[in-house]
Parts: sequence; C-alpha cells; structure tokens
Amino acid sequence: MKVLVKGAGVAGLTVAHELVARGAVVTVADTRRTMEATASWFAGGMLAPYCERETAEHAVQDLGLGATAWWNRALPGSVARKGTLVVSLARDHGELERFAARTTGFVRLRQEELAELEPDLGRFRQALYFENEAHLDPRQVLQQLEHKLARLGVAFERSAASAFDRVVDCTGSARIGSDPALRGVRGEMLVLHTPDIALSRPVRLLHPRFPLYVVPRASNHFMVGATMIESEAAGRITARSMMELLNAAYGLNPAFGEAEIVETGVGIRPAYPDNLPRVERNGATISVNGLYRHGFLLAPSMAQKAADMIFDQEPAEEFRHEAHY
Repeated sequence: MKVLVKGAGVAGLTVAHELVARGAVVTVADTRRTMEATASWFAGGMLAPYCERETAEHAVQDLGLGATAWWNRALPGSVARKGTLVVSLARDHGELERFAARTTGFVRLRQEELAELEPDLGRFRQALYFENEAHLDPRQVLQQLEHKLARLGVAFERSAASAFDRVVDCTGSARIGSDPALRGVRGEMLVLHTPDIALSRPVRLLHPRFPLYVVPRASNHFMVGATMIESEAAGRITARSMMELLNAAYGLNPAFGEAEIVETGVGIRPAYPDNLPRVERNGATISVNGLYRHGFLLAPSMAQKAADMIFDQEPAEEFRHEAHY
C-alpha cells in the first residue's frame, strides 16, 4: 500500500513510522524547507500524562500513558525517565494543593527530600514528584526520527504528484481556516543558558497567572515555556510574555537572572474546541489534528489510530475523544 503523509512535524513523522512498521510504502511531503518552521520545533517534549490531567480531560492522560514506551521503542535511548517536579512559592501554596487535588501518580516531597533530588531547588519547602513521567529533546527526536525513516525507505519530498492509495493529512495549524472547528493557540518560549544551575528533570512552577515549566537540555541549556494565548498570530515573542517567563524563571532560582537568552520562539498549536485530538476519515484521506499542547505526548496514540484505519482495523466512522468524563 502506498501512503502519502502530508506534514513532517511530530504527527506526520509518528504516522509515517507506524505505517512503515506495518509494511506500507510511505512518502512524507512538506512544503517547509526545515523542521524549524513547525510548532513541534518549539515544544517542551514533556511526556507527562499525570501532570497534564490538572487542566486537561482524562482522555489526555489515558492516551498519553503509552507515549514513553512508544518513543523508547522507536528511538531507544531518546527518553529520560526521571519524572516531573511541581513546586510553588510559599505564597502560592494553594496552587500546589489545587494541582494535587486534580492529579494522581505523585508523591509529596519534603524540603530535604527535594534538595537531595534537585539541589538547586532546595529553597522550596515541598514538591509533588511524578516519578513515572519522562521527557525528551524534541529537536533531537525529530531529526533522529526523520533519519531513521529515510533509512527505512521513506521518501521526503517538498511536494508529491504520484498516485497514492491513502493520504494522511498531518499539516496541523496549516489547516486553520479550511477546518472551521480548528483554532490556533499561540505558545511562546525561551532557551536560557547558565552554568550556575543544574536540573535533571522538568520542573513546573505554579503561579496563579503564569505557571511555567523549565525543561533541561544539553550543556546547561534550559527550555522555559510556555504561554497559551488564544491567537493565531505568529510574529515574535511579546515583551509581556518575555517578562513573565523571565520573572517566573527567576522565581524558580535567582541564578536564572544571570542566564544568557539564547533563543526565543513562537509556535501556533492547532486545537479543537474541546482541546482534544481527532483522527477523521474522508474517503481515502485521513486527517490527524488538534494535538494542541500535547504533541509528543499524544502523537504516538494518534498515529496508531490512523494506521489502524488505513489497514481497516477500525470502523469507517471518525475517531474522536469527546470531553465527557
């Protein structure tokens, strides 16, 4: 079976991987010159199904539970299984309790336990530790997955004119406007560099107005994000967002005040009204979209569902997760 996958972000590459594993002949087409134009490039890469339950429907947790195992199978060694820490300043203790009330899968750490796990967070009195969560570096993973697919015979093209038995549309925010139910949510991020801080796992700092996460990268780099603004405007990061992200990072550890700002970025995340993904069939075309802020967490399960549809292991009706839990 010959399949065209449109889009080379995390959704398109995971779909291509599933299809190749099942014996399909796959072409991936993307009009963009590099992956740096994709929202996936600016992702945090947190595989945190339990933490996401704080604001998301239970379906996000259920669909994301298998993500760590999928990425480990696809790209052995790409996932760091070190958990997630959630902390708050003393004045925002109520935010930590609210987070705990809405989530599961954590243990509470006292100040001395937290300091032993992450010495540079020893100023916080307590934390929630989601020890079964993980993270990865999205940019490394996207490049590694593309290289693996090329070795497996997947063709990468700017456009594709050949005939295909099936088409999988994974073009994400490019479909905003053509799909009336789809909207864009703007996410802004920073990359900071400082040799004065060491973190081994993602940390979420709760705040009533601008909660933040910090994800460690190689060579003392840290991805700091991310805003969630109901806007489809791309452009550059705003001064307000820059100040809020930097202030929150400083609140996590004052040593971030001396960090270098290596990069800023803006990505437009495609989302449906319920903020849940959809896999839909229209004739020979299947669309995978609406991953919102959960791209690397939910892409594996959506890719498996799309492959099931293509190989007729699913009924013809569309696959959606309705927000009724």
